[in-house]
Amino acid sequence: MLENPRSARVRTVAKLVKRRHRDETGLFLLEGPQAVREALTYRPDGIVELFVTPTAAQKHTDLAERAADAGVEVVYATEQVVEAMADTVTPQGVIAVAQQFPVRMRDVLAASPRLIAICEQVRDPGNLGTIIRAADAAGADAVILTGRTVDPFHPKVVRATTGSLFHVPLALGGEAVDAVTAARAAGLRVLAADVKGADLLAARESGVLAGSVAWLFGNEARGLDDEVLSLADQALRLPIYGRAESLNLATAASVCLYETAFAQRASITDR
Repeated sequence: MLENPRSARVRTVAKLVKRRHRDETGLFLLEGPQAVREALTYRPDGIVELFVTPTAAQKHTDLAERAADAGVEVVYATEQVVEAMADTVTPQGVIAVAQQFPVRMRDVLAASPRLIAICEQVRDPGNLGTIIRAADAAGADAVILTGRTVDPFHPKVVRATTGSLFHVPLALGGEAVDAVTAARAAGLRVLAADVKGADLLAARESGVLAGSVAWLFGNEARGLDDEVLSLADQALRLPIYGRAESLNLATAASVCLYETAFAQRASITDR
């Protein structure tokens, strides 16, 4: 039983809340039974340490079984130890340390993807996590992060994905110009989500969404730079029928991804 919340082992785990330590170690923090459950299912080899309180172990009995099947040792820890490690105010009694697993953009595009999301300077962790989750749910093949987009292994991003982080390939680094150019070269139509664009529903009716698509999403406050926007094949906007000034980025991205998934699947059914 790990009991001392001030021990060096606990402090080392707690440091992963900071990006500098994540970058130095190549590790990141996983909190909560759902995220750890997905990691044990899809990337068990990447789990370095797993800490569970006795209470959480009794509540989530499947975790110990999954860990044993994956050859991952469960370290029992007190509530105080887990609180010292966690980024959340009220942790759920399950903490893991895992290896980061980014992929290369060229490998993503070489796999002939049908639907990807390119995030350019998305700064809010909750937004990025929700976009990754929506991309997973919509059946996207990958998410590419460019510019100064927030670190996908930030604890808040990881929590917002609710485990989808382990389902969708993430390509990091590079500039938006390079990502858009490479996507087009790979045969994808690049569609930019922009408030000045054409109507998304009209584009759907014209069949634009039915082919291979790369959606380009920009910064929450500024959107996409003109240089990047000009490289897209088309800019599209979501219609606003009510009085809302605009939609949250993650909400808009979710609709764009799902509309594309609907159109692509309808085109396959119609063949």
